[in-house]
Amino acid sequence: MTELSSVAGRTVLVTGASKGIGAAIVQAVGAAGAYVIAHYGHDAEGVKAATASIPSERLLIVSADLADSDAIRRMWSEALAWRGTIDVVVNNAAMLKESPLESTDAEWDEAWDQHLAVNVKGPMALTRCAVRYFTGHGGGVLITLTSWAAQKGSGNPHLIAYAASKAAIKAATQTLAAAHAAEGLLAYLIAPGMVATQMSIDGAAKFGGEAAATAKLAMKEWVPPAEIAELVVFLASGKVRHLSGATIDVNGASYIR
Repeated sequence: MTELSSVAGRTVLVTGASKGIGAAIVQAVGAAGAYVIAHYGHDAEGVKAATASIPSERLLIVSADLADSDAIRRMWSEALAWRGTIDVVVNNAAMLKESPLESTDAEWDEAWDQHLAVNVKGPMALTRCAVRYFTGHGGGVLITLTSWAAQKGSGNPHLIAYAASKAAIKAATQTLAAAHAAEGLLAYLIAPGMVATQMSIDGAAKFGGEAAATAKLAMKEWVPPAEIAELVVFLASGKVRHLSGATIDVNGASYIR
């Protein structure tokens, strides 16, 4: 790592660390020397595997249901008490469930309620804790994982609720970035395209499979989670201040705006 991208000694909280992008992020920030707070919802074994390479003195594993705002606030208090400070929060965790127009009213309402609770309300409860702390302690870094669906809508017409939830968390993060820039908040958004995670593979299976999805991509390959993790390490340094508020597209030139 270069000095610019170093997060050594910083305390970084990452949500959804048990698999996929979140697992890659905790591994990368841990390897860069950060103190890592790894959140999981239900997959305890997954988060243990993802953080196995991080020394125990630099690791705290915490659990909370992202749909439960009170649980999120308790998690924040536990995480903050660990070292008395948190420098970076990475809002990564999210859920994805289809919400087709043809579903029943009950199924439609349930899908929307779940997306808004897990992808918007929960992360914003954590974000509120973080921003209030950051602005009272000289600043901090907030990194929000959105999706290219937040800009262009989803290619899967059944993921209406998912796309809307990602657009909501994007707008919320941008609002905070502008409102609290003078107080030291650095807020960045990462909008991945097709990432090589199990969730994406499962989604592609319903629309022609991996080969069909890959054929539509400019580079003819999916984004490796490790590339997003390295970007998080770079942003978490807090040294690229004037990039605050920006959305960084990571899709291999498949969607250019």
